[in-house]
Amino acid sequence: MRIAMIGTGYVGLVSGACFSEFGVPVTCVDNDAGKIERLKRNEMPIYEPGLDALVASNVAAGRLSFTTDLTAAVAAADAVFIAVGTPSRRGDGHADLTYVHAAAREIAAALQGYTVVVTKSTVPVGTGREVLRIIRETRPDADVDVVSNPEFLREGSAINDFMRPDRVVIGCDSTRAKEVMRELYRPLYLNETPIVFTTRRTSELIKYAANTFLATKITFINEIADLCEALGCDVQDVARGIGLDGRIGAKFLHAGPGYGGSCFPKDTLALVRTAQEAGAPLRIVETVVNINDVRKKRMADKIEKAMGSVKNRTIAVLGLTFKPNTDDMRDSPSLEIIPALIAKGAKVRAFDPEGMAEARKLLPQSVVMCEDAYDTMQDADALTILTEWNEFRALDLKRVKSLLKAPVMIDLRNIYSRAEMLAAGFHYTCVGRPPIASVPA
Repeated sequence: MRIAMIGTGYVGLVSGACFSEFGVPVTCVDNDAGKIERLKRNEMPIYEPGLDALVASNVAAGRLSFTTDLTAAVAAADAVFIAVGTPSRRGDGHADLTYVHAAAREIAAALQGYTVVVTKSTVPVGTGREVLRIIRETRPDADVDVVSNPEFLREGSAINDFMRPDRVVIGCDSTRAKEVMRELYRPLYLNETPIVFTTRRTSELIKYAANTFLATKITFINEIADLCEALGCDVQDVARGIGLDGRIGAKFLHAGPGYGGSCFPKDTLALVRTAQEAGAPLRIVETVVNINDVRKKRMADKIEKAMGSVKNRTIAVLGLTFKPNTDDMRDSPSLEIIPALIAKGAKVRAFDPEGMAEARKLLPQSVVMCEDAYDTMQDADALTILTEWNEFRALDLKRVKSLLKAPVMIDLRNIYSRAEMLAAGFHYTCVGRPPIASVPA
């Protein structure tokens, strides 16, 4: 059994490396020659804990390779995975399937013998059918089945998610294709991982439904956080109180500045558009999208309220990526909050453990990029935490106070204890919990 993985982005590279760890020979293909050369030197295009070591070990074992030669990789493969980008299409919010369709055409021209073509990219319902149509149109003689196998990888813990998943979803309409997929995932059968076999269309919908539900859960607790602030309640206690209910669960009940990243923003919007066109609009999801967009913009107002005014004042910002353990800046709250603060007249000093390179491309040039967390605080009027990286969870509060002009912290991830901040003499503002103001110690 051999795999060709088309696309070496987040999904393709992680999936290819993990399949090779299962013992399956994998060839990862990309049309970016520079990227392929860097991968051959074990230079990762993304930050994902443990990925460089996983890639290196499987390349050394001869199970994982990288190439720009799609034709050769596909011709030798029993299964070809399409793992290319599906960004939001400008103008209407639908998933842009340009890269998926282009990959299908190239794959079709290179097929040799029976092959299972698998859509690993997140794609709307009906995409598998269109991929099959394109292949048939290009190669009427092709002996091929098209399967949907959506990914459920969380950035920062993707390797564990692939190796020890909650479930694997496979959508196929052929017994022959089902057996190929069963063989590829055989190591997970031994671990008794639930494998959900369903139709291709249903599989495509499962991915969107899962991400949309999680985005809805985040948005729900964020709205409850606003209510907590209005009523003087504690959202963390509320989250614990409802999360202990087995029907609800504790995950994704952490109030913050809104969701971002490569999946939730585009997938919620794509599902909204799909539902509208199908004549079955998803009113809850439409509301989730709108609330999240507004929330990120409102966080700058929250910071301004905590400081009294931000005009001509310097704000130290810790965390720029949409979540910790990734360098991904896509739809990160920082991309809304920092420009809004600058528009209000603030000066911003910022640091992120892994996101600095991307941040320099995406944030205003006036943002001062700093060497470390404490460097951001030098003579700043307040400290704001936007991303809950572990290294920000145990800051030396005495040192923080000595660097800041005033002991003001706005913690948009609720990573500090209110009692601790009171004892340390900070004016502390968080999310969904009453602010505290104390006389500096």
